[in-house]
Amino acid sequence: MQTKTETKNRRRPESRGVTAPRQLATTTDLKPEDVRAVTETVNPLIADSFALYVKTKNFHWHLSGPRFRDYHLLFDEQAAAILDSIDILAERVRKLGGLIIRSIGHIARLQTVQDDNDEFVPTSEMINRLLADNRKMAEAQREAIEVCDDHDDTPTGNILQEILDQTERRIWFLFELSQSDE
Repeated sequence: MQTKTETKNRRRPESRGVTAPRQLATTTDLKPEDVRAVTETVNPLIADSFALYVKTKNFHWHLSGPRFRDYHLLFDEQAAAILDSIDILAERVRKLGGLIIRSIGHIARLQTVQDDNDEFVPTSEMINRLLADNRKMAEAQREAIEVCDDHDDTPTGNILQEILDQTERRIWFLFELSQSDE
């Protein structure tokens, strides 16, 4: 049987940049190394989600062409789903006692989805870029689900499965748009 000190130490995450300071360290039955692994896996997903959100809104704002209205609404819908996923994941990490992204600089250090600063992007290229980024996100989400499973964090894995389903929906729609009109 564990002593109170052993139980307390097992539940309190260590402070190493991914775990919260004492005032924010929510207690959990997960081991500190499990919290660290999940946090280190989810934070880059949050960073990539912010980057993909901004890219999707960028394309939403800078569309041009005959299908403007359809794509404008689609990109706005997709951006909203991405933004919603950020808060869900961030709050989940906090529930575990982990630290979450704190700034644009922090996002920049963790993101793998590249910013898109081109002055003009043709609509077909927007679709291809968003399709590639969403595919990359789906791959990272699948890997994160495995990390959560390996570290006894079923709830975060379940949340990621729901978010992955949304990502696959975006991929499906973007893939269909990328097909030629034959």
